Amino acid sequence: MLWRMARIPLVCYVAVLIMFMFLENGMIFPAPRYPVGNWRHGLEDVHFQSADGTELHGLFVEHENPEVHILFCHGNGEHVAYASDLLKSYHEDMNATVFAFDYRGYGRSEGKPHERGVLEDGQAAHAWMAKRLGIPPDEIVLIGRSLGGAVAVELATTNGARALVLERTFSKMPDVAARLYPYLPIRLLMRTQFDSASRIGDYHGPILQSHGTVDSMIPYDIARKLFDAAPMDNKQFYDEQDMGHNDPYTAGYWSTLQTFLHDLDK
Repeated sequence: MLWRMARIPLVCYVAVLIMFMFLENGMIFPAPRYPVGNWRHGLEDVHFQSADGTELHGLFVEHENPEVHILFCHGNGEHVAYASDLLKSYHEDMNATVFAFDYRGYGRSEGKPHERGVLEDGQAAHAWMAKRLGIPPDEIVLIGRSLGGAVAVELATTNGARALVLERTFSKMPDVAARLYPYLPIRLLMRTQFDSASRIGDYHGPILQSHGTVDSMIPYDIARKLFDAAPMDNKQFYDEQDMGHNDPYTAGYWSTLQTFLHDLDK
């Protein structure tokens, strides 16, 4: 009798587990495509290849007298067209040469996204920018937002960076998923890791990390877990008070970022 009562919810639960495993990539990488129209706003279209030959796309703007060179890694629900105004703000407010790129499957980039491929795309973008500017990769400031924070951490730990800026990102992907789906054995099921907390110990340069105190997508304590894992003394954490995951930047954070980048030469 107990088995008869339990088997229907048990079968439903197993079905949910299988569905989660099947849909994992699509949930992590919604991969919006490039919208119709001209979204460049004066930025240069860039086409380059990842290590496996996947064709990638990005937007680039060069400053005639740059104080910093910025590689921007966007979040999982974004693409470079939507970041074009932000790139122009970096260019104008930070006196920066800026490059942003789309992971495979995003925007105008080809292929289908997955963890290894997205990290390889970041490596290709980093190499492209360094070659274009004729500078070592470790002279580039890496800015990563949300999922892009994991890409930026990977680049900083393998290639070095002049500085690492992490916005609304996480310790590792299963920490986030387990909080969103507490009724599932996420840590056993999940293939995608993006384990920034384990990787960040290999980076020893300056860090500015920011996070919204009411972020419901990536809870605040998960961001702090990554910050606590960073071993260096030259790091700072900016609390975005009462801000959620997709809220616009505050004037206070933007000013803090300007000061952080300006002080890199000191």
